[in-house]
Amino acid sequence: MNLIQTAKKTLHIEADALYQAAERLDKSFLDATETILQTTGKLIITGVGKSGLVGAKMAATFASTGTSSFFLHPTEALHGDLGMISKGDTLLAISSSGESEELTKILPHIKRFDIPLIGLSSNPLSSLGKYADVFLDISVQREACPLGIAPTTSTTLTMALGDALAVALMEHRGFKEQDFASFHPGGTLGKKLFIKIKDLMRTDNLPIIDTATTLKKAIITMSEGKVGNVLIIDETKKLVAILSDGDLRRALLQKDFSLDHFAIDYASKNPKIYTNTELLASDALEIIENDRIQVLPITNESGIIIGILHIHDLINAGIRSK
Repeated sequence: MNLIQTAKKTLHIEADALYQAAERLDKSFLDATETILQTTGKLIITGVGKSGLVGAKMAATFASTGTSSFFLHPTEALHGDLGMISKGDTLLAISSSGESEELTKILPHIKRFDIPLIGLSSNPLSSLGKYADVFLDISVQREACPLGIAPTTSTTLTMALGDALAVALMEHRGFKEQDFASFHPGGTLGKKLFIKIKDLMRTDNLPIIDTATTLKKAIITMSEGKVGNVLIIDETKKLVAILSDGDLRRALLQKDFSLDHFAIDYASKNPKIYTNTELLASDALEIIENDRIQVLPITNESGIIIGILHIHDLINAGIRSK
């Protein structure tokens, strides 16, 4: 048995079904999108079995792309959850046969709410097809399953059609990257667009020394600070230099090296600093990476240290540069 060929055949069957569905899209798709756009409440998606699993995914996609939506299981609806449906909602029901028992039982009750019903089925003459105000065809010529039984091609098509609806709605509403990120604050995009320097910078127990501190004491402060650097300030508390562990290694190679020398003698003068705590953390990471530094000191307009941003804090928070 050639499993690669089996896999290729499966993908080709499902791809062909998607292409055929794309070619037969008609006004009913526009009616479905317009119905959802006119919904003042929520888009409620329901289905049983594999259709239910697809429906749950569709609800999640709609909800994250600007269409308020949730999944309602037909059985739960029969036992009290119909109360979750309100005037102004729209119901999108999924059933390949259009005759799923649990689903057809709630259809008469749905009509009592006098809300639009979008039906996704392969049979327009089914119970679901007859109850639906808008019907979307999810019929396929064959399932990819060699027995022609397990929902494979049909579920792929249904999920893709849900994606097509969601994308069409996004485009119509002018849904932007910032809008998507606002629904995904914990995702990579959300972190990139919303987390700022002020959210991640360290402000307590900073490794700060003055210009009269010896290298020996500076090393102790560096160890206690656990950021691989010490910040050096002058008599006005202004940041004037940074001593990094790299500076220490280079200092060891000097012939006149002594732990009793001042730390500032081996430090990097005029270090890179930033004053805008509203800067996006992703932009700060780009600065750190471009300048090949570990720590970005944050100061006020007078050069007084108010915090530091360490590359490890950014990475641990899941921040990625642009």
